[in-house]
Amino acid sequence: MAAARFLVSGKVQGVFYRVHTRERAQALGLHGHALNLDDGRVEVVVAGAGEAIDRLEAWLHEGPPAARVAGVERHGWDGAAEPGFVVG
Repeated sequence: MAAARFLVSGKVQGVFYRVHTRERAQALGLHGHALNLDDGRVEVVVAGAGEAIDRLEAWLHEGPPAARVAGVERHGWDGAAEPGFVVG
C-alpha cells in the first residue's frame, strides 16, 4: 500500500474542494482525509494503490469547477491514514 500527502493551494477553500476530493478518492478506492489549513491551502492525505494515488493527484490539479488550483505539492507519507475518508 502506498501513501502520499498533498498540499493544494489557490482558491480551494469554500468551493467544495474537500467534498469533491472525498468523492474522487473513494471512487478510486483510497482512504485518508482532506482538511482546510489556516494558510488557505487544503491538505490531502491518502493511502491505497499507487496508480490510484497518481490518478487522484492528476485530479487535484483540476479540482471541482469552482476551484482555481494554483499548485499541488506531493510529499511522502509514512503516517497512518484514516479508514474511510474524513473531511474536516
